[in-house]
Amino acid sequence: MVTKNLEIPRRALAIGAHPDDIEFGAGATLAKWSESGCEVSMLICTDGSKGTWNPEVNIRDLIATRKSEQLLAAEELNLSGKIIFLGEVDGELEISANLRKRITLIIRNLQPDIVLTHDPWKRYRLHPDHRNVGYLALDALVAARDPLFFPEQGIAPHRPKELLLFEAEHEDHFEQCEGFEKNRIQALLCHQSQFESTMGIDSAEIDSGAASFREQELSKLDYSYIENDFLLAEGFKRISEL
Repeated sequence: MVTKNLEIPRRALAIGAHPDDIEFGAGATLAKWSESGCEVSMLICTDGSKGTWNPEVNIRDLIATRKSEQLLAAEELNLSGKIIFLGEVDGELEISANLRKRITLIIRNLQPDIVLTHDPWKRYRLHPDHRNVGYLALDALVAARDPLFFPEQGIAPHRPKELLLFEAEHEDHFEQCEGFEKNRIQALLCHQSQFESTMGIDSAEIDSGAASFREQELSKLDYSYIENDFLLAEGFKRISEL
């Protein structure tokens, strides 16, 4: 069954592997919710330190750049919650009890009504960080809701009401985002370090490249083949029994 447009949550937490992943997965939805008063927070799990094709790059500078780009992107989405950087090494994040515990504490502290993250079950996914962050987020969600997980944290358990998976293998929920596609695209364009490697924007032809990128992103939001009023929407796999 296809559903659309959840009631605006009081608080939402989006969990992504790298700077820019959340914007690609749910940027317009988060901007829409934020405008309606939702406190939207982001958790970025890795430092983005492999996000370049330049082998001569200064890694420390790249990490700092990607962090600052993420903060600018959050401003474009008008987010009012916390922007949290877990700081794991890009490309080397592993599923572990320690990371599960750390993410559990974040969920319990922020008490989101809705959690959004990568679909870890998507077939043929290449990047291990996307898979592992998806699994970790789900594992932490289970731990956060049940009181016998990590009682030493000294904080009450928290059970979110909804889970939305972006980059989903099977999309069955859609958030209409007309008017907020601009926020999504502008937020993505804050990640200038990713122009060449992720967005296909040539540094010598930034204006034309950015225009092509905008058209490409708008085409991704066209779900009118599912319903006519999904011309501008973001798709997710919805899991409500948490």
